[in-house]
Amino acid sequence: MGQKVSRTDFEWVYTEEPHASRRKIILEKYPQIKKLFGYDPNFKYVASFMVLIQLVSLPFIANVSWTTLIILAYCFGGVINHSLMLACHEIAHNLAFGHARPMANRLFGFFCNLPIGLPMSVSFKKYHLEHHRYQGDEVIDTDLPTLLEAKLFCNTFGKFVWVCLQPLFYIFRPLIVNPKPPTQLEIINTIIQLIFNTIVVYCFGWKVMIYLVIGSLLAMGLHPVAGHFISEHYMFAKGFETYSYYGPLNWITFNVGYHNEHHDFPAVPGSLLPEVKRIAPEFYDTIPQHSSWSQVLYDFITDPAIGPYARMKRKAKGLST
Repeated sequence: MGQKVSRTDFEWVYTEEPHASRRKIILEKYPQIKKLFGYDPNFKYVASFMVLIQLVSLPFIANVSWTTLIILAYCFGGVINHSLMLACHEIAHNLAFGHARPMANRLFGFFCNLPIGLPMSVSFKKYHLEHHRYQGDEVIDTDLPTLLEAKLFCNTFGKFVWVCLQPLFYIFRPLIVNPKPPTQLEIINTIIQLIFNTIVVYCFGWKVMIYLVIGSLLAMGLHPVAGHFISEHYMFAKGFETYSYYGPLNWITFNVGYHNEHHDFPAVPGSLLPEVKRIAPEFYDTIPQHSSWSQVLYDFITDPAIGPYARMKRKAKGLST
């Protein structure tokens, strides 16, 4: 079963999340960063191209063996779908068409959601923006693992299983920890997705539909691109709750690795986050960072000092009215 984790509780802190205060300090020193706020006009073309690649590949997938299908889902389709999930992350921040066009962002989110197979664009936005505002809140921030997860997956093998099952935790944890009634846009998102899925099954068969969904799930688990789920906020260095990664996988993930920069300036599109770091290097070069998402996964599973407990938590204060 492997070594048992050395932590027996989360890292409870009684300070506010660090990004709002750091944002203020950085902007006082570098007000030019405000010029980066807005949206990336090229984003919609890049994301649309990813959707197109998936659609064009579907008739070819219908004729491959199941073994080839799983390999392609892990190495190709799942990677694109994970990138599209991160496109939905950009869209959640209105970085596709800007804050002045919220409905255009939502509609484009429906479109980018299609190859993923599971309706997530609107629901993700609902919870993700709270993760930014209430980072570490034991109830509101559903990015945090639950106490049950930490207790159950408390050794090397357990952490391996937990990493593999990450997509299930991301899907069901919010419904258990902080359930919210579905919104009208979520229902529309689901209807559009079901219509698309039905068309895929009708035109290409269930095998192709399974390819899309399996790819999405595989690329959220034990997969290099999924390393960002753990690298972003798990406490690899005491006292630090957000970590950036500046490696090549940012090229296919809309720079989500620039995570300190993103939390400091969520109004800056992913394509411009490297510019934030270039302008204010002293705020980012001096704090712990990751050099490899694959290494993050390996260290998380094998290091007894790291596990689901290795998160900084804050007592719930409740949403402000």
